[in-house]
Amino acid sequence: MSPRSGRPHNVPALLNSLHQDQYTGAVHLTGSPGGSIHLRNGLVVSVETPAAPSAESILLKTGRITDTVWASAVATASASGNDLKAELAARGLIGPEEFEVVCAATVFDGAFALALNPPGDWELTESGPSVVAGFAVRPQRLTAETTRRTALLTGLWGPPSEFARTRIRQAGAAVSRIQPRYVALLSAVNERRNPRDIAFAVGRGLYAVMLDLSRMQALGLIRRDSPAPVGRPSTAARAVGPRKPPPVAPASPLPRRAPGNRRPPLPGTA
Repeated sequence: MSPRSGRPHNVPALLNSLHQDQYTGAVHLTGSPGGSIHLRNGLVVSVETPAAPSAESILLKTGRITDTVWASAVATASASGNDLKAELAARGLIGPEEFEVVCAATVFDGAFALALNPPGDWELTESGPSVVAGFAVRPQRLTAETTRRTALLTGLWGPPSEFARTRIRQAGAAVSRIQPRYVALLSAVNERRNPRDIAFAVGRGLYAVMLDLSRMQALGLIRRDSPAPVGRPSTAARAVGPRKPPPVAPASPLPRRAPGNRRPPLPGTA
């Protein structure tokens, strides 16, 4: 990637610049919770953050694939240089099309989750993502979808950054014929969990869970508690890895690049 004059003002501007350069590598974001955005030829292929369930976490939590079998498939694909999607399909675990859908959903969900919190800084590296399917998306489309989701939730509930750290309680309203996914969410509500905790507990995307919770509040199935103090750790058990998720901070504009980064600054694009 050739150096340019000027600096990107925020992460979307940085991704647009990397798209123009057809950059292949990762953008590592610091902050709470931080994460990584992986690109291939300027297109986003994976977004990883503790703020939202990954494709691995979703498949394991929903019971589609066991932890042992997943680890075996990943090891075999890595050793042979084969595609993980093909390895999973060859074992009869999940079809390639469905795996693509899961991976695509986590890209958009991860970008939405990152937008709820203020990253501190970024660094470009050559490391690749742990799970990548064939799906790839232009940064402009990713930004537009994140903006749409944020606006929709704001209209239904209020500021999504506050919603993401609000503890949820059951309200006990009598509603006939509750949808099965609402029943699953109610079973995960324990008066301590926030939407992110619940998303990990049921193995669904953060945005989808927040959208359903906002509708469930309108039906009288749940009620909101006061938002957890900034810095409170998440209470949800994670399906993958021993790490505890960092605290969720209120949303703020995406970061400006701080001085002293290892890479030359890049210009923003509209």
